[in-house]
Amino acid sequence: MVLGTAWLFDAADVALLSFIMPLIKKEWALTPGLLGSVGAITTVGMMVGAIWFGYLADRHGKKNIIMLTLLIFTISNLGLAFTQDIYQFMIIRFITGLGLGGELPVAATIIADSFSGDRRSKMLILVDSFWAVGWIFASLLAFLFMPLYGWRPTVIITSLMAIYTLVLRRHLPEETNVKNTKTNIKASISQIWSPEHRRATICLSLLWFIIMFVYYGLFLWLPSVLMTKGFNMFHSFGYTLLTSFAQLPGYFLAAYLMDKISRKKVLAIYLVGTLIGAFIFGTASSNAMVIFGSILLSFFTLGAWGIMIALTPTQYPISHRGTGIGFTQAIGRIGATIGPYLVGLSLGLKVSITMIFFYFVIALLIGIAILLFGLIDNDQVDQK
Repeated sequence: MVLGTAWLFDAADVALLSFIMPLIKKEWALTPGLLGSVGAITTVGMMVGAIWFGYLADRHGKKNIIMLTLLIFTISNLGLAFTQDIYQFMIIRFITGLGLGGELPVAATIIADSFSGDRRSKMLILVDSFWAVGWIFASLLAFLFMPLYGWRPTVIITSLMAIYTLVLRRHLPEETNVKNTKTNIKASISQIWSPEHRRATICLSLLWFIIMFVYYGLFLWLPSVLMTKGFNMFHSFGYTLLTSFAQLPGYFLAAYLMDKISRKKVLAIYLVGTLIGAFIFGTASSNAMVIFGSILLSFFTLGAWGIMIALTPTQYPISHRGTGIGFTQAIGRIGATIGPYLVGLSLGLKVSITMIFFYFVIALLIGIAILLFGLIDNDQVDQK
């Protein structure tokens, strides 16, 4: 439960940023391209944080590092409330990204080290379901609190919650598998590129790239896209809150299917579902189809993310698991950087919403091909 808050805070941060973006666009008179850079700079920080803190977790203990990442997130989020222009905002968002980017792979590694087999996969998906809780929490803040008090007090609330979690995490059990060697990060990354792990690293990196490209490109811009389709801001928040509740059953179904069919088949189902949702949302011409497409996107996209969280740790031995998760997710963060920026750039160039959503349809088709023909999900690699 305590480790699940890593996903809760990450989701709340991403969701709040998507709600804040229309507000700072008006407050600071931002162009769509510059607004897209706000989302991109956060994911650049997360990319750096994922690699660096994943490596540090393997070398200096996962409990110590996950506490450090949460501390970085807490302090930087407080600082965000006092920014006076877009450039200060972007600097703070980069620092916030460092903490968030490191927190998720380290938390996933702790769970992966504590369980094995199907139970490990289910536990990783279930803790990832806290993402839905975080998104719902942020949607409620954006729907009920932010319109009355503004975005600055709203981000302070998330920092206060993080301080409480920081106290709880002090009670995590100590580790017995910490490596005290002087191996540097270059040598650690070379391990996950060894002949034994190279294929998994390539396929997982590409899949993370595509899933994050799709997720961040879609969901950071969802309120703005809804407004473009004719909804006002109040309704955009309400619709986003409604579709957020579709995330939880998506996770639960994925966890249920883990010991019924192979993980590759489960992920393939969810990628196809995401593709269908993107197509329906992008081509929707009525309120009902917008809502239906949003629900499908929430259900399948987040479920696919949870399945990847369950799949990635099993491809690496415990000595380099943090580095493996951190590196492949860091490559994914490149997609998370490109996705929001590409949407912002396309909107600035007056590209239609339908055409923008076809970017994601094509990316998902490529991801399905990589999954089916590239990745070998060898259960024997699933070791403690």
